[in-house]
Amino acid sequence: MQATKLPNDAKAGPTKPEVRAVLARKLALGPDDHFVEVGSCTGAVTVEAARRAGRVTALERKADRLETTRSNLAVNEYDADVRLVNAEAPDRLPDDGDVVFLGGSRNYERVLDAALAAGYDRIVMNVSRLEVAGEAARAFRDRDLLDEALCLQMATGYDLAGATSFDADNPVYMLVGEPGSGGESGDGE
Repeated sequence: MQATKLPNDAKAGPTKPEVRAVLARKLALGPDDHFVEVGSCTGAVTVEAARRAGRVTALERKADRLETTRSNLAVNEYDADVRLVNAEAPDRLPDDGDVVFLGGSRNYERVLDAALAAGYDRIVMNVSRLEVAGEAARAFRDRDLLDEALCLQMATGYDLAGATSFDADNPVYMLVGEPGSGGESGDGE
C-alpha cells in the first residue's frame, strides 16, 4: 500500500492511518465510484479515496483547510478526477455521488437527508465525541440507514526505559450505512 504524504497540517489533524485503513474497507470504493467527502480538512481521506475511486469531490467549508487538502493532494499520486469545493454541506453536495464520507459532524442530519435524496449507495461517518456519536447513530437509525457501528481505539507503542509502553489515541466512532439496511448486521460485513 502506498503511503499517504501529509506535509501540510490543519488544526483538526488528519484521520489516523489505522482508522483510514478500516474506513477504506467500509467505503469499498471501486474505479467506477464517485466518492464525496464532507469536511476534507487535511485531505488524508481524499488522497486515499482518489487512489481507489474514479471521481472524488471534497467539500470543505473553511478555505484554509481546503488549501491544505489541495497542497497534500499535490504531493501524492492518484488517478481519480478530483474536484475541491469550498462549501458547507449539504450545499453543493453532488447529485451523482455513490459514496459519501462525513469527516465532521456539522449539519450531518441535513447531509444524510441530501445524500439519501440523491440516491447515494453508502454513507460512512466518523465521530470523535461520544455524545455526537449517540445522536448520529440515532439519526442513521431514524433513516433506516445504520448497518454497522464501530468504536476504533488505537494505541501506539514507544520505548520507555528499554521496554514498550503505549500512548492511546482518542477513540473514533464509525457509523456505516446503506439505505434500507434496516439495522446493524453485527457480522462485520
